Amino acid sequence: MILTLATRSLRTLVSNNGDSSLSLLDVPAYAIKQFELRGLNVPSSMLAGWSLEDLDRLRDSADKAGCPCLVLIEDQPLPFAANDKTERDAAADRVQRLAAAASRMGCNALAVRCQAPDTEEALDETATQLKAVMPTMERSELNLLIAPHDGLTASPQRLTDLLKRIGGFRVGSLPDFAHAAASGDLVQALRMLAPYAGAVHATVEAFNQQGEHTSYDLAEGVAAIQSVGFVNTLAIDYVGSGDPVANIEKARKILTDAIESKP
Repeated sequence: MILTLATRSLRTLVSNNGDSSLSLLDVPAYAIKQFELRGLNVPSSMLAGWSLEDLDRLRDSADKAGCPCLVLIEDQPLPFAANDKTERDAAADRVQRLAAAASRMGCNALAVRCQAPDTEEALDETATQLKAVMPTMERSELNLLIAPHDGLTASPQRLTDLLKRIGGFRVGSLPDFAHAAASGDLVQALRMLAPYAGAVHATVEAFNQQGEHTSYDLAEGVAAIQSVGFVNTLAIDYVGSGDPVANIEKARKILTDAIESKP
């Protein structure tokens, strides 16, 4: 299992307009040198206004640093099951444009969230819409990862139901520790979703004075995904309000120790 970085973890430090010393183009080298993290999961919002040439520059920077862009994540949930056909078509078009960007960046996956109620009708329509975009993913040699979201995919069971309904080897999940913990059973939720996961986010919030993560046990999350044979990338996703550098370093130590402690 390889530890990587969700680049939104550094959002407070990164600027694309010269207002800070760290630009997104600097992040690959920074992730390697500062944290020894070997890959990036990039939210689409951090690429707002970027041209194709800018994406090429990010790919080149990542390749040079040995810290490739792995997953492009769409921040906003997409209304694949909307009653309005115009909204459904716009969601499909958004996926196609994101796939083009992900391919340009050298990613192996695109992650989306589904805006839909938890009904059988919404499940059918969402699956139909996502099946329709899979040829685009295949042509781009990308995997489509579905991250949990309120409504249809809030529970691990319903998310796996959707994955099975879509079918194919290029569709999977993007679980995260925070969502799993919010389900009431972090271990069981991760065990259900990790077998389908193209990547997992180790959501990091805050630490107490003893250096323990306050919301849930990060090592327990690692043990849960290891128990079902997960061997893909685990991204540190810092969402707290403190010093991102210090907190990412604390998380890396805990996660590294947990990964290496497996018999």
